[in-house]
Amino acid sequence: MRIALASDAWHPQVNGVVRSLSTTVEGLRRSGHEVEVIEPSRFVTVPCPTYPEIRLSLACGRKVRKILTETQPDSIHIATEGPIGWAARSWCIRNERSYTTAFHTRFPDYVSIRTGIPVQWLWKMMRRFHGCAERTFAATTSLAEELNSRGIERIHIWPRGVDLDQFNPKVPPHPAMASLPRPILLNVGRVAPEKNIEAFLDLELEGSKVVVGGGPALERMREAYPDVLFLGPKHGAELASAYTAADVFVFPSRTDTFGLVNIEALACGLPVAAYPVAGPIDILGGDGCGIHGGSACIGAVDEDLAKAVARTRTADRRAAATEATHYSWDRCTRLFVEGLVSSAARKKGGEMAWTRVARLTP
Repeated sequence: MRIALASDAWHPQVNGVVRSLSTTVEGLRRSGHEVEVIEPSRFVTVPCPTYPEIRLSLACGRKVRKILTETQPDSIHIATEGPIGWAARSWCIRNERSYTTAFHTRFPDYVSIRTGIPVQWLWKMMRRFHGCAERTFAATTSLAEELNSRGIERIHIWPRGVDLDQFNPKVPPHPAMASLPRPILLNVGRVAPEKNIEAFLDLELEGSKVVVGGGPALERMREAYPDVLFLGPKHGAELASAYTAADVFVFPSRTDTFGLVNIEALACGLPVAAYPVAGPIDILGGDGCGIHGGSACIGAVDEDLAKAVARTRTADRRAAATEATHYSWDRCTRLFVEGLVSSAARKKGGEMAWTRVARLTP
C-alpha cells in the first residue's frame, strides 16, 4: 500500500510525536508499505514563535498538492494541524479523497498557555480541521471520550509503543546520578511552560530531583532551581540509563495526550507518579496497577502529586517492566494500518461524508 503521511512534526525535532511517527514509518516500511513523508525539510521554513526548534513551512500548499497528485497514494494520513496538515487537508477535500487525521498534541491548551487566546476559540479550529476526516486517531480511550465531548467524532484508538531492546531494567544506571541522595525523582520531557514542571520541582520531598530534556524554559529553570540536576537532552542508551538510575518517575503534565516517557520509564522498571489525567491514568489505571490485569503497584495517580510520589515509593519495579511489554511497536503499527482509509473506499459513503464537510467548513 502507498501511504502519504503529512506532518509538520519531524526530525530534527525531539519529542514524543516525532518518535511515534518516525517509528511507525519504519515499521510500515519493514512491513512492505511504501510511505511518502511530507515534512518540513521539503519546504522553506521559519522558526515557530516561542518554539524555535519547530519549523513552520511557508507557502507549502503548491508543493504539497504536487506531491500528492504525483504520488496518488492509496491512503492519506494527516498527523498535525500545522501548515503542511492544512495544505494536505485542502487537497483531499478538493479532490474528494478520504483521509485520516491524528490528535497528538493538546494544541489548544499549549497555544492558550503561551498567548492568552481563549482555548474555546482554538478548539473550534480543531473541530474544523478534524471534522472532515473519516477517522481521527487518538492514543487512549479517555482522550477519545474527551474529543467526542468537544465535537470531534469517529475516533480510532492508536496507542504508542516502546523499544524494549533499548529501554529495559538491565541498562546500567547513569553515572551522573550515582552519588545523588536517595530517593532520586526523575522527570523527562521538554522543559516548557505547558509541561507544568514547576509542580514537580516545587514539591518538598526528601532526596534528589533530576530533569532530562531541553526546551525554551531550560535556562530559566536552572536559575530558579539550583538544587535540581538538569542533565539536558538525552537519547537512546543514555536516556535509558537515566531511567534505571532513578527511584520514581514524576510526570506533572496535565496536557499530554499520552506521555511516551511514561512507558519508557515503566520499561526500565521505574514506577510512575502523575496526576489522574488522560495519558497517565490510561497507562497506570486508577489503582496504579496498570490496565492489563496486573495486581502489583507500578505507580500512582493523585491530585496531590506528593501523595502519588509517596505511594509509588513502594511499587514493584519488576511488575512495572512487565506492564511495559504490552506496548509493542509492531502492534501499534498494525493498529495504525487498520485505521487508515483506502482510496477504494473514497466513493463509498462519499455523499454523506462530503455533506458533513460542507456543514463543518465555513
